[in-house]
Amino acid sequence: MALLKSREASESVTKELARMSPEITAGITKMRQVAYASGEVPGKYKLLTAAAISVAIRCEPCIRAYVEWAAKKGASKQELIEFLNVAMTMQGCPGEEWSLKALQAYDELIEGKAVSSDGCCAH
Repeated sequence: MALLKSREASESVTKELARMSPEITAGITKMRQVAYASGEVPGKYKLLTAAAISVAIRCEPCIRAYVEWAAKKGASKQELIEFLNVAMTMQGCPGEEWSLKALQAYDELIEGKAVSSDGCCAH
């Protein structure tokens, strides 16, 4: 199965899923809002953790979304790298390859290039 290539296609399918399964999709959205909100632990660290887990599970759309959200919450490149170090330690060589995708997403965001957060975590 090919992944959705365009933002428009992704948004269309996302809207359809939300229309057909409103309780579940709204619940997932609410869960993310609560889980990544600042509390005893600042939200940016929760998002950096999610980015590291996304590296470990090898989900590129998740990596891009969580890196973008963490950066918008003030996460620095060095903070991201320290979380990626954990992912690489846990995953070895594959973790390094997927960490490069996270670092590239951060660099693109900082350079003002469009970061595509299409996918499972973007809605």
